[in-house]
Amino acid sequence: MENFPNYFDPQVLARLEGLSLRARRIVEGYVAGLHRSPYHGFSIEFAEHREYAPGDDLRYLDWKVFGRTDKFYLKQFEEETNLVCSLLLDTSESMAYRGPAAAMSKLDYARCAAAALAYLVLQQQDSVGLATFDHQIRATVRPGSSPSHWKELVRVMEESSPGRETALGPIFHELAERTRRRGVVIVLSDLFDEVDAMLAGLKHFRHRWHDVILFHVLDPAELDFPFDEVTRFRGLEGWAEVVVEPRALRRAYLEQFDRYLRRLQQGCRLAQIDYVLLRTDRSLALALAGYLTSRLKRSRQWAERTVAKAEDVCGSVSVFRPTAEWHESG
Repeated sequence: MENFPNYFDPQVLARLEGLSLRARRIVEGYVAGLHRSPYHGFSIEFAEHREYAPGDDLRYLDWKVFGRTDKFYLKQFEEETNLVCSLLLDTSESMAYRGPAAAMSKLDYARCAAAALAYLVLQQQDSVGLATFDHQIRATVRPGSSPSHWKELVRVMEESSPGRETALGPIFHELAERTRRRGVVIVLSDLFDEVDAMLAGLKHFRHRWHDVILFHVLDPAELDFPFDEVTRFRGLEGWAEVVVEPRALRRAYLEQFDRYLRRLQQGCRLAQIDYVLLRTDRSLALALAGYLTSRLKRSRQWAERTVAKAEDVCGSVSVFRPTAEWHESG
């Protein structure tokens, strides 16, 4: 793939290469790939049992269950299918902010993250699409999986300029209605909007069985409020300028911002939405690699619990295993 210096950071991809963006929940897809599917076949992972019916393939009889119950049950499996990933990039005016300690604006940082994630998804031969938005949807790229598709995604991100106010709740509802195929939805935004409205929109994705990942992109100045001298704050997204003594309001600001973060994080936890805070003064490579490694670990733990539950139901000791001769004589 051709390099785009502004958004394709080789150090980011060097740290992330080899990590799978594996969906925790069941996703639909086009071809056999790396992800659990609701379509039952006999190809990959054990899912559940069903009672034997005449004509079923005897190779999938579970003899452990027969030894315990004297009844014939077949193992059903889950296919692993292609992942469909939707990247939702906030391009509202507040995303243009860059504080004194940050090397890039929130939007540029989010673009880097989106480009790196898109590259990884395409490298594992999955599909990725894109939508940019502020108070309305500005641009979309349909999901695709070809090598050239990444260049189109980056081109659209490069051409998306901030400058309007945001309306996250309605946007999330609209995009949830548009995104019919179950998959992974990745949101990259500073999330400066009403918490209840945002969570309602995000829950709409979950209602449609999407796996949702929320990357909360914030400048360190927004988190730490490091200002000491009398400062002129320029309002974004329609707010007026104001000159204040920062030390007089630092405590109140930090307390209110902390309440906002806790409400948002709690809402995501209750809705089973992955929440990841990205500070624009921190290594993007480390942040993404840390999250994806944790996600892969949780996916493996889920698989181990599923296997343990199946063994508990079916029994862990095989009473006998019939031979090929037994099949022929039976």
